Formats: sequence, structure tokens, C-alpha cells
Amino acid sequence: MSSKDWLEKDFYAVLGVGKSASADEIKKAYRKLARELHPDRNPGNREAEEKFKAASEAYDVLSDDKKRKEYDEMRSLFGSGAFRRGARPGGAQFDPSDLFGNFGGAGAPGGPGDRRFGGAGFSDIFSSIFSGGGAGPRRGPQRGRDVEAEVTLDFVHAVQGTTLPLTLRSPGVCDTCHGNGAKPGTMPRTCPACHGSGLISRNQGSFSFSEPCRECQGAGSIVDVKCPECRGTGGVTKNRTINVRFPAGVADGQRIRLSGRGEPGERGGPAGDLYVQVKVRPDDLFGRSGDDLTLTVPITIAEAVLGTDLPVPTLDGTVTLRVPPGTPSGRKLRARGKGVARRDAPAGDLLVTVEVQVPSTISDEARDALETFAKLTPPAGRERIEARRRRVG
Repeated sequence: MSSKDWLEKDFYAVLGVGKSASADEIKKAYRKLARELHPDRNPGNREAEEKFKAASEAYDVLSDDKKRKEYDEMRSLFGSGAFRRGARPGGAQFDPSDLFGNFGGAGAPGGPGDRRFGGAGFSDIFSSIFSGGGAGPRRGPQRGRDVEAEVTLDFVHAVQGTTLPLTLRSPGVCDTCHGNGAKPGTMPRTCPACHGSGLISRNQGSFSFSEPCRECQGAGSIVDVKCPECRGTGGVTKNRTINVRFPAGVADGQRIRLSGRGEPGERGGPAGDLYVQVKVRPDDLFGRSGDDLTLTVPITIAEAVLGTDLPVPTLDGTVTLRVPPGTPSGRKLRARGKGVARRDAPAGDLLVTVEVQVPSTISDEARDALETFAKLTPPAGRERIEARRRRVG
């Protein structure tokens, strides 16, 4: 991205945040736009694709503290538009002498007495902006952008781990020209104007500055016969399928990073990363608490009073738990090692909550037996309840 891009593009407006937005607010706004505009959700929609690219470009700058500072300083210094190309009367090109030709005195901006720029001259400021100070035009290999995707897993797959194919639609290297932008059988040639650097240096009085080469648009090379597939850009939007390994115990809302599986880099640069946001479908039987699985099992009054051996399912078989006599409703029983089994940590447990189930209807024989049971068992311990009831009348 060239310095001219930074002057002309309002990255805060692209993400829909204010200039004082925090890093978390910027990240939240970008993620929302990325989900809404992602090519997978808008197949064939060029407008959404362009907005997606613009949001990624804005986030690339505003999420980096150094780049954001330089961007803010540049916009503050030149944001009025008075110093952009074509701003002079008659459409004449911008001449740095318009800014600095009459400056340099002790009290002038950028002069020895000016403290707004830490004593630095305008030539130093201009040099940092246009000559590799982080905000200048990119040269040479560039890292590809990161890509975000979202996957929904079944509960069992999330607990036990799985490998799934993930199809992405995103910019990639053109298979016809292999990214160099030239028609097969031809090759790009080094730009004769900038000699492959992508920059042209210009001198203005006592200082110099660099700007993107107009001959090659800052690429450093010129394609004479363009590739018919990508039209000389070296990249195309295409589908690609990769196998993603989800480790055992991946949780709902977890974000998995796959290094080097994002967008390809430019001019031989490394690829970006792929970030996969995981959503887990709820199970109709099991729940989860950290690395422990949870399960609720009903038992009868007789089983709670007398005790019983209770067979319960797990994700990989059946275990039998002992329900002690006199077990109250809501007690938790533990099956050790039957929860989430991670490779780098001890396996969790299965926590079984027993609930005493009271029948809505019973036979006459059962009723007679319960009445006999009630006469033979001590009353519930409600002494404190009764004492409070008598005090309040």
C-alpha cells in the first residue's frame, strides 16, 4: 500500500469506528464485517468482495499500533487535502517546495525553534513518510493477509477431535502464470525507470523524497504480455479445499490458528495465517463443563432409598455407577476419566447427576405399600421450619 493510499482512504470509516476506538473495538468491528462480507457468504457478489478486501486492508493498518500511529500522523498532517496531487490551481502536480520553500527559520515549522516535531526538520518527517518509515509503499516480498473462517462441529467431534475438509473462496496465486502476471512463455522485465526498486527518488532543494514509480506502479517490474487468466495481476479469486485437524476437546467459541494457510504472499512473500472460529452444536444428552462431561439420569424413589447399580452411557461405551442407599435427588456421581481426553492433559470425568423421579400415577398396591412405608419411616427433619412457623403465627 502506498502513502498516497493512506492519505486518500479513511480506514476508520471503512470499519465503522471512531478515531478514538480501542483495539478491542476495532477487532470486534472487523470480525463483524468479515463475517458479513466473506466471499463464502456472498458468492459472485463483487461489491461484497471489494468491501471485504477494504475491511481487511483497514484492519491490517489499525490493528498494528505502529502502523496506526503513522497513519494517524500522516492523516493529521496532510488530511486537509491541500497537499495531495492535483490540489494546486490548474491541476498542477504537488511540489514539496510549496510546503517548505519559505520555511526553515528559527520559529518556522520544522525549523530549529519548532518543538512540535521534536526538533526534526520537515525533510526528516517527509523522508519517514515516503521512504520506508512503515507507511511508505511496499517493496519486495509481502506477507499475505490472514483469513478467517467459521466451522460448526457436532458435540462428539468436538470432544473426541476430528479432521474436516474446509472450502475457502479467497484470493490465490494464478495457476496459469504462477503469480508473475505474464502470459505463459513470457516473463516480466525489470522496470527501467526504478531498476526494480518500485520507487523513484526526487530531490527538492535541501531534501529528497521517494514515491512509487509511475512506470511500474511500484511493482518493480513490467508485464508486457499479460496473463489471460488474471490479466496481469498474478492473483485470482478461487476455491481451495484444505483439511483442518480439530484437536480433542476443542471448545465452542475457540479460535484455531493454522500458520501459512491464509492468502498467498505477494512477490514470493510468505502466506498469511488461517483462523478458524469453532462453534459446537449442543448434544441432546451430554453437557460439558471444562474437560468434564455432564449427564442427568432419573432414578426411582426405591432406587434412591435402597441404592442400586446404575448403568450410564459415555461417548465410547457404558459404565456402571453405584448409587448408595439414601441418595438424595441432585447428588453427583463421578466416572473418572470418561470426560474430554486431551493429548497434553489428564482426561476429564463424567459427572452424573441423579434426579429422583416422582411418578404422577401409581397402582393401588403401590399406594398401599407407600402408606405402609410412610408409617414406618421417621418424618422429615422440619423442626426448624416448624419453629419459625409457630413464631410468626
